[in-house]
Amino acid sequence: MTNRSTIAGAARRLAPLAGLVAAVLPGLALAAAPNDASGTWLTEDGRARIRTERCGPQNSNLCGYVVWLKVPLNDQGQPRIDFKNPDPKKQARPSLGLQLIMGLKPQPDGHYGGKIYNADEGKFYDVTMWSDQPTELSVRGCLLGFLCGSQTWNRVNDVVPGQLTGPTNGPGGPRADAEWAPKAAPTAGAGASAATVTAKTSAPKPAPKPGAAPAAAPAE
Repeated sequence: MTNRSTIAGAARRLAPLAGLVAAVLPGLALAAAPNDASGTWLTEDGRARIRTERCGPQNSNLCGYVVWLKVPLNDQGQPRIDFKNPDPKKQARPSLGLQLIMGLKPQPDGHYGGKIYNADEGKFYDVTMWSDQPTELSVRGCLLGFLCGSQTWNRVNDVVPGQLTGPTNGPGGPRADAEWAPKAAPTAGAGASAATVTAKTSAPKPAPKPGAAPAAAPAE
């Protein structure tokens, strides 16, 4: 009886603790869920506005584009270009509208991780982004795994002169790199055309007409 009483007493004392753990665990699980990192953000130095949005095959990655520059022209009065890009084919593209956040992947801790492009240096950095507050985006970048630095970008909801507002790869919008470009769904017209071509290709050819009978010899 003594052992049973001891066990019963221990169970009564642990019951409130078990209830507390049950109440806390759901909160911990929710803490790992990321806040929405999509939106338009003003960088910490105020030089640019970056638009972030979902991208990738399952729409689960995070991409980002330059949609506004405080100083859009260079010293010669021409639009700034990505002249330091390591890819010569991209060195003439405008800085306004280029993609700099390269499909960051969601992490177990609710952050997004991947690569960010720094056009000022023409270099890629490892980056982690997350949003603890709806109005802020935390950005932590590292070069070669060290020399890390952090910034806080602030959400903006207004539109200023010179800001790109169109859809990505659409009129008045930023440009996605080829591997992150939105995939256009085939149109009904295109499908119908393809079906017509297939039908024409697979249609059986008509049988050749029988040759004409030879002309009768003229009567003598």
